[in-house]
Formats: sequence, C-alpha cells, structure tokens
Amino acid sequence: MPVAFRLPLQVFYEREARHPRQPFLVQPIGGGAVQTLTWGDVGHQARCAAHWLRARELPQGSHIALISKNCAHWIIADLAIWMAGHVSVPLYPNLTADSVTHVLQHSEAVLVFIGKLDDWPTMAPGVPAGVPTISLPLCPAGDFDYRWADLQGCSPIQDDPLPPASALATIIYTSGTTGLPKGVMHSFGALGFAATHGTELFGLGEGDRLLSYLPLCHVAERMFVEMASIYTGQTVYFAESLDTFLTDLRRARPTALFGVPRIWTKFQMGVYARIPGKRLDRLLRLPFIGKRVGHKVLAGLGLDALRIALSGAAPVPEALLRWYQRLGLDVLEVYGMTENCGYSHVCRPGQQKIGWIGLPCPGVEVRIDQAGEVQVRSGATMLGYFKDAQRTAEVLTEDGFLRTGDKGEQDADGRLRLTGRLKEIFKTSKGKYVAPAPIENRLAEHARIEQVCVVGDGLTAPMGLCVLSTVGQPEARHALQDSLERWLEQVNAALDKHERLRQLVVVKDTWAVENGFLTPTLKIKRNVIESTYGPQFQVWSERTEVILWQD
Repeated sequence: MPVAFRLPLQVFYEREARHPRQPFLVQPIGGGAVQTLTWGDVGHQARCAAHWLRARELPQGSHIALISKNCAHWIIADLAIWMAGHVSVPLYPNLTADSVTHVLQHSEAVLVFIGKLDDWPTMAPGVPAGVPTISLPLCPAGDFDYRWADLQGCSPIQDDPLPPASALATIIYTSGTTGLPKGVMHSFGALGFAATHGTELFGLGEGDRLLSYLPLCHVAERMFVEMASIYTGQTVYFAESLDTFLTDLRRARPTALFGVPRIWTKFQMGVYARIPGKRLDRLLRLPFIGKRVGHKVLAGLGLDALRIALSGAAPVPEALLRWYQRLGLDVLEVYGMTENCGYSHVCRPGQQKIGWIGLPCPGVEVRIDQAGEVQVRSGATMLGYFKDAQRTAEVLTEDGFLRTGDKGEQDADGRLRLTGRLKEIFKTSKGKYVAPAPIENRLAEHARIEQVCVVGDGLTAPMGLCVLSTVGQPEARHALQDSLERWLEQVNAALDKHERLRQLVVVKDTWAVENGFLTPTLKIKRNVIESTYGPQFQVWSERTEVILWQD
C-alpha cells in the first residue's frame, strides 16, 4: 500500500497563503545587519521570477543551473525554477572553471543563476558561451546578462503550478570523492516522500529555527534546511561567512542543527581552546555544577536552545558523542546518500545506542546481501544518473534496491552499524583485507587528531596519516610523541593482527576543500591523499619509528 506524502510546491503554497507575514528566511547583508523575508515575500519574488522564466519560452523541463553559496535567494531561485516548470541543477560554489564547464555541459543547462560567491572571477570562464547568466542579490561584481531586478520587474504569476510527482525536479551532482561527479536525478515525488516522513520524526514546527551553512547544493542541506523548513514552517537563518560563523550561530540559536562530524569536532576544539579538556571533564563530573557548566559551554557556542542535533556524511567518533552527552546534548547519527535524498536511517531521540546509527526511516526497506552490502529501497530513491544508464544499472538492482556500497550489520532491533566502504577496503601485501573506516573512526577519538586516513594497499601492514587539530599543532612534539604512541598502542590492541597499524604519520599539510583534499562536505578524498603521499608509503613503512613526522 503506497504511503501518502505531499509535494514541495503544494506545501509551500499552503504556507504562503496561511501566514504570508511570518518570517521565513533571515539573511545577513553585511555589517551585522540582516534582511528578514516572510513567506509572502519569498512567494512574491519567486512568482515574479517564474513569470520571467516562462517568458523565455524554454521547453518544459529545461535545466537551469544555480551557482551560489547558501543565501535566501538560493531557495527563492529554486522555487522559481520549479514554478516555471523547469529542473534545477545546483553547483558547488567553490568549483574550478573546468568543473563548472563539465557540470553545465553535462547537465545541458540553458540558464545559470549566479549568487553569493567568494571567487567568481576564477569560476566565470567555466560558463560556456551562449549560456545566459542571471545575477542574484549579494552576487559578486561581474558582467551578467540579466539582473534579479529584471526578473522582479515582472508581475507575479497568479496560478499555483504543481508538477506531477513523477516529474524530474532536480539533478544533484555528487561531490566526487573519486572521479567525476555523477548527476543524480530526483523527482518531486522522491523529495516529497523524504520530506513528508522525515519531518514527522522530530516534532519540529513553526517555532523552530535552523542555521544554514553547509552547501545547499548537497543533498543533506537541501533536505534538512530547504525541504524541512518548507514542510515544518521553521525559520531559516543563514551564515554570512566562516569569520562570522559563531556570531551567526548565536543570532540564530537554532533549535535543530545538522552537521558533519568535522563540524562537531571543530565546536569541541573551540571549547578546548578556551578551557583545557581535563579541567572541563573534571567540572562536568561534579554533581549539580556539572549540568550548569555543560549548559554554559553550549550557550557559548550558541547551541543552548538545540533540541535536535544530527550528524551525518561520515561516522562520528564515539568519544565525541559521549563528550556532547556530558554537556547535555545528544548528537544523533543519520545515514543516507545523494541517491536516496539522504533518507535511509536515523537515530530517534531517546533511543541512542552508541556505535549504531539507528533504525530505518519510515517507509524504508533494508537488506544486507551476502557480501555484507547494505541495500535500501523507498519512495526517496533516485530516478537514476543523468545520461548514464550503465552506472544506473550498476547501483539499482532489478527489484529497485539501491546498492549503497557500504558494508554493515543490523542488531536485533533493526539498528544499523556500518563497518566500512566496499570500494575502500584494501589488501595488504600479505593478502589480508582491511576496512579503513572503523580504524580511522577510532584514531580520530584522540583529542589532538583532527583528520585521519588509513592506507595500506600493497604494503606489508597498514599505516595511518593524520592532521593535528588546532589545539594539537602548537604543542611540543616530544609531548605529543608519547601521547600518540600510547594511543596507537591502545587502538592496535583492539584490532585483529592483520589490521594493526605499523605507524602513524603526522603530515604537515592542511587537508581542506580549497586544496582538493576534502570534498565540499568535508569528506577526505582518498585518491588525492594516496596520490600525494603514495610515493613515500614504502619508505615510511620501512622506518622503525612508531610515530613519524613529515618534515
């Protein structure tokens, strides 16, 4: 029996009509000032833009690209594209010109909205000749074919267009941890299925607040911020920049927040920069006082109003989850992929089992095949990869299950635990297979390690490469040497013999999005790490030191 759900535009029209004066989007505009747009404001601007798009007389279902950092007009442009009967194609706001060209040409985009960007001059050459550009508010300086003011000069459309559930709504290009990104096609029905049932899990509503800071072009922020705010009526606050992030966070005082593990780690590192970890842990253990200290720490971060804290995109170190619990905050893990709208598994409030993600989301079927691969099926599954029938057939089974590429297991209650990526598992020269993700997750629990990558394909034993946290970097090397040696010994003691690391290499580089080591959602790119340091793997593995420092 099909599960009932509502479509995104249908829900938006209802809110626009019911409370047009209620705040919807709060946008920083510089100098500490903000612009608040109501549901009526958003509807009016989207309808004017939809009128302009209709007047272009493009074929129905044309692909229109959107290149911008998170901002109010990202969401308004997305709504306008849908109202005009077209398909939105969001791009990451920090792509190279070559990547921009690839996505725009592959997606067959006929127009491009250009919004808030940090380095437009390096991206601009990537827009193919003949593809018109439209500047949004807060856009960088440049030559654009049309301005947002041109679109707003049109009268708003008066009808409430509603594409069918089966219609293509968006093509989301994966962030590409390996190789070129794939264009994931999602229907309005898939978005509606995930948003309708996902928002029912947490009891969020019109009095709640979100902070938007992870890329909206990524499926997680698209669902947790754009779709969730439309379906629940939450107010969305936008972050202005990295420099103002804490100010933006305190302004929003979100009641719900989604973050990748590295964001939750950075919050912790920020706290440790102000108060030593051991002292804080002692204070948190004190009766009565500990609870007040935890609340004060959360208030300093702007997280004291948080009711729902979620983490996804990668495993969260168990020690980090327990640290937040001591502060009085349960960070709940979620699991999903671009290919299923990020809608697969989530830990329910009050049902947290450390080390396990949680139960399947409503309407999601789960099975684990003989190789241990997690496979899922639901109404949120993609239509396929755009112009790539072969890879679509490789990832979707004949009976409609999505091959996740993740190995996992379920407990008696149906909770899921991931044990590694099938493609990331490597074989040592001794013929033994090693899954790096669980080992990396354990190593990352050390307070001075911020990022870690375990390698070992073809080596006699695995080794770990790590980047120190901002707290660990200033510390004396000899003090860290002893601490890291003890930690590696402790981690190895819990591993099977063939999994034990020969050494831990502290690299001097920073792994960031800007230099290509991380995806825009802060996942490590293993292929980049292996190509960068690979020539030294054999030399390092022949050294006798347990902790090596790259000089």
